[in-house]
Amino acid sequence: MSRDIQLKERWEKVVSLLSHQFAEGDDNLDLDSIIYLIGVQELGKVHNKFKKDEKLNLMHIAICRLLEPYGFYEFDYFDSEGWPHYKVKEELPPLKAGEQSVLMKEAIVNYFLEREFID
Repeated sequence: MSRDIQLKERWEKVVSLLSHQFAEGDDNLDLDSIIYLIGVQELGKVHNKFKKDEKLNLMHIAICRLLEPYGFYEFDYFDSEGWPHYKVKEELPPLKAGEQSVLMKEAIVNYFLEREFID
């Protein structure tokens, strides 16, 4: 099976499982929603209500965590409120929107493979 087809199938499985669990019968979750959920998971405060700026910070946490295995970010420390902080190891190369989307989907699939949420 080609890598692209396998990624597509795994991505669809992630979307389906998370949508079933969190979208409560609404449409499928989009990429940003899944990134947000990963940020909440990484923070570990799943029952909190978050303000708008905190939601953006959660997405940033998720992006850093997702791109850490690719060498772009490195975990640095947890602050006094338990929020993880990352440092930039290498700047992301300029990517077209489609390339960015594929990179994030691949990183998300790998994240859920690591956690054995999918196989």
